[in-house]
Amino acid sequence: MESRQKITPFLWFNDNAEEAARFYTSIFADAKILSKMPGPEGKAMSVTFELMGQRITILNGGPHFQINEAFSLFVDCADQAEVDFLWEKLCADGGEPGQCAWLKDKFGLSWQIVPRQLGEMLSDPDPEKSQRVLQAMLQMGKIDIAALRAAYDGA
Repeated sequence: MESRQKITPFLWFNDNAEEAARFYTSIFADAKILSKMPGPEGKAMSVTFELMGQRITILNGGPHFQINEAFSLFVDCADQAEVDFLWEKLCADGGEPGQCAWLKDKFGLSWQIVPRQLGEMLSDPDPEKSQRVLQAMLQMGKIDIAALRAAYDGA
């Protein structure tokens, strides 16, 4: 019996849901389009896809609502190589880098590309170390783990 995800993010796009799903599934390993619901004019009405085990559905709902920064997808990255790869791919072709690990892709969807080391350093029981890391992070767009480590170590 297939396990079903209880809660699935459902995002409203104007008319490019299928293009967005293809874009996202081309970036992440173990990603795939699961289903497409047919819509008018040969376009999909909705597309459900999976990124790293997380199902997401996007709808071609028209121009009535816009995605904004109030919703983002948080990616827990293992290392700097993963941060760099995802940052480059998601910012490509009109995406916008932001501050403190945030970016917007070319479809306007916000992402947080966060190395797990950031959380580990920010939660250090030594408030001086965690504060130095916080201050360093606040100066960054894409997170630089080596620079965070230097701040953490007081270098």
